[in-house]
Amino acid sequence: MSKQPTIEEALADKGVSRRDFLKLCGMMATVLALPKGSAETISVALAAATRLPVIWLEFQDCTGDSESLTRAYQRPDPAVSGATDPTITNLLLDVISIDYHETLMAPSGFYAEQSRQQTIQNYSGQYLCVVEGSIPTGNGGAYCCIGGRTALSIVQEVVSHARATVALGTCAWDGGLAGAAPNPTGAVGVRQAAPSAPNLLVIPGCPANSVNLVASIVYLLTYNAWPSRNSAGLPSFAYGKEIHDNCPRHDFYENDQFVLAWGDQAHRDGWCLFKMGCRGPRTRSNCYKVKWNEGVCWPIEAGHGCVGCASSGFWDQNTPFYVPLADD
Repeated sequence: MSKQPTIEEALADKGVSRRDFLKLCGMMATVLALPKGSAETISVALAAATRLPVIWLEFQDCTGDSESLTRAYQRPDPAVSGATDPTITNLLLDVISIDYHETLMAPSGFYAEQSRQQTIQNYSGQYLCVVEGSIPTGNGGAYCCIGGRTALSIVQEVVSHARATVALGTCAWDGGLAGAAPNPTGAVGVRQAAPSAPNLLVIPGCPANSVNLVASIVYLLTYNAWPSRNSAGLPSFAYGKEIHDNCPRHDFYENDQFVLAWGDQAHRDGWCLFKMGCRGPRTRSNCYKVKWNEGVCWPIEAGHGCVGCASSGFWDQNTPFYVPLADD
């Protein structure tokens, strides 16, 4: 069997230079809010590490988290007209080996199921399990079946042999939209469906930002542990600070300058969206830092209030979305 290339070697084969590799490591250290010198630690670890096998399970979902992954942004390189830095996707797809993912894999039917089973057998205790979507428990789990098996039985089997598990997106965290009242399918998150899931990391969002997934996996490969997590399993670097306190419209809030109607002059001038129902004051997330749309924008910056999608039970707790929060 030929020697498996290291992550740095795999990236080099895709045309990522040593300089760009170091820039990616520096970007990850910044996202993770690590101390000075950590980029070098990350680069040394990734230069020696081989790709991490991944079983990616999709259950009751809209595929939004997978879409977020495949559309991970490029950062424009100001030094070269029309050029971009290496993408987050470049790094992630060479840091991990997605051995099973219903939406992205070529095999189907029996052969797809065989790929999952072979990964479990060949890499037991070594692979990463990523779960996207909620798991229905009602009627014995009959509301979501794959290859004649319930999602509930599949997730319980896969996580029991995994090195670590990621609940990716709000649905995988606590049921998400499918778990909103009246929750007819009995939809739950990974922790409820598979209480024995080893080393569980939760990355909520609707969808989850793939930058936070990449950074967490890079940290795992560098330090053989997940980054610091709160009691619910969310990484502190991504969900430790309130959006409201870091919002570019915060000064307008302090000065009682609010948007009162979509499209009014205050809206065009970038005033605070609190009275339009923004949930930033009760949401902890780093959207303001990692952003979306090629890293240049995020909902509040684009003129829409935060809906609190990184908060537990946000479909029930935050709706209707355009009713202002109590100003306490």
